[in-house]
This record gives sequence, C-alpha cells and structure tokens, in this order.
Amino acid sequence: MSKRDYYEVLGVSRSASKDEIRKAYKKLARKFHPDVKPPDPDAEKKFSEITEAYDILSDDEKRKNFDQFGHAFRGSGGNGGNPFQGFGGGGSGGAAFDIEELLGGMFGGGGRGGNPFGSAGGGRRGQARAQKGADVKAEITIPFTTAVEGGEYSLSVQQGSRAERLTVKIPAGIDEGQSIRLAGQGNPGSGGGTAGDLLVTIHIAAHPWFRREGLNLLVDIPVTPSEAALGAKIDVPTLTEGMLVLSVPSGTSSGAKLRLRGKGVRNPKTGERGDQFAVLKVVLPRELSDEERALYQQLSELSAVTPREGLWK
Repeated sequence: MSKRDYYEVLGVSRSASKDEIRKAYKKLARKFHPDVKPPDPDAEKKFSEITEAYDILSDDEKRKNFDQFGHAFRGSGGNGGNPFQGFGGGGSGGAAFDIEELLGGMFGGGGRGGNPFGSAGGGRRGQARAQKGADVKAEITIPFTTAVEGGEYSLSVQQGSRAERLTVKIPAGIDEGQSIRLAGQGNPGSGGGTAGDLLVTIHIAAHPWFRREGLNLLVDIPVTPSEAALGAKIDVPTLTEGMLVLSVPSGTSSGAKLRLRGKGVRNPKTGERGDQFAVLKVVLPRELSDEERALYQQLSELSAVTPREGLWK
C-alpha cells in the first residue's frame, strides 16, 4: 500500500509555512496520541504517520528532497531512515523540538534529551515530569511576649513515617492569624521535584495583664478614689522593662488612659514601637469601716453638683 502524501497527512498546503506545519502537527498529535485515545485501534498507526510527516516537513533539507523526489527520496541518498531521528537530538538534520512545549505538557513527560514517546508505536510512556511537593499546614500557639518581642518556637512535624523537630523564627510584632512559610519543609516532590513548603499559622496566648490593640499595649491599673482625686505616684508594669513609676494627675476619672511612649509592640516593617497605655480603674473597697463611711458621708454633703448634672438635657 503506497504512502499518503505528507502534506495530505497533516492537512496543509504544499506552500505551508513552518509555523502552519507545526500547528497542524500539534493539533493532530493531541488527537491521535495513543495515551489520549487508547480505545482507537488505529491511533498508533495514525500517530506514527503524522509524526513521520512532521519529521520530514519540519526539516528544510528533508522537505526539499520530498518535494523533488516524493517518497522515493528515502531510498536515494536523502536523510532517510528512522523517521524519529530528530526527536532525541541524536540524529543529524532532524527536526528537534521540545515535546513539552509542542504538546502543552499534556503527556506529563519527555522534555529534552530523549524521545518522550518511546518507539514510534508509543509502547513506552515518558518519564513523569518533575512536580513540587504539596504544602503542609500547621498551627502553633506562642507566648504573648514572644509575639511582641520576637524569638524562636519549636514544633514537631510529621515527615513521612517519622516526626521531625523544627525551629520557627518568630518576627517581632507578628499578629494573631498571620502565617510563616518554611520553604522546603512540606511534602516531598515527585520525579525529582522540590519539596513543598510548611505554612505555620500563628495563634497568640493571652497575657494575664496585658492586651494588644494594633501596635499598642494596654494594662488596667486599679487606683483608689483618693489617688484619683488627689493625684498620686503609682507603679505600672511593662512587658519587658519591669515596673515604672507613673504620675496620676489629680482629678483623674476612671477609664482615663495614661501613655508610656515607646513601650508597646515593635512594628515588623519599621522596627519602631507603639505605646503602652495604663487604663485607670477607680476601685472602691468592698466593705467600709464606720470611719470611712462617715468620711464618704461628709464628702457627699460637700459635693453640691453630681457628675450627671445636665448630662442628658
């Protein structure tokens, strides 16, 4: 049975450009590759035919000989022989091309340096393409002070059949719910691909005294009515510098905030710190002595105007 004209096999004209020939082959290769259309018993034969046609028409010298002598050039000193000569780069004058790029990676293998289709019949599958491993997610709860000041935290991660201890560097000022990426600490890749990453979500443990609002720290400070009314010097805790003395102005109401500049959370980008606020809470004794009660009675008689006077008019 005589061979079909190569131009007819690819469905292009005899004046077709290299790009038109390439596009035609790519379209047909996708359609008739044996891995894509295994139920078709003629798929191997059709794929071999279009591959041979592309090998000839994509090479300038072979195409010139074919145009001049037809199929007879194979036996008359032309670059005949193996129609797949150019695929692996091992033959001379072949139409070498990147199968991954040509077929858009649809067959998951091949690449440069070897015939990804195996033999012309497609009996051997190509090597699996290198793929990065999947990312792994983990969650940790770190101390409040570590979140503010930065530091290190150790966690255990399951790597296959064994557990591995990893140290996570915590940047100063990290906030609740933010994540830290550890490159290459995820699941292993396949086909020589790199490992995935470990994504660690940060939770922050509550502090017994301090709470956080952005880059600022707040701490409630109880004061007596006389300290709030007359003014006082009081001790205020800081997160990392111990106790500091703070002046309470006379006539300070409950809920007032006194600022300690630069004693807050470090900004992760600029390195500058926020502030700390001492939130004053006027606290009365649960039980009053007779003398205290008498003094409060005198005070109430001296206070002609209540703080609610005219408030809701």
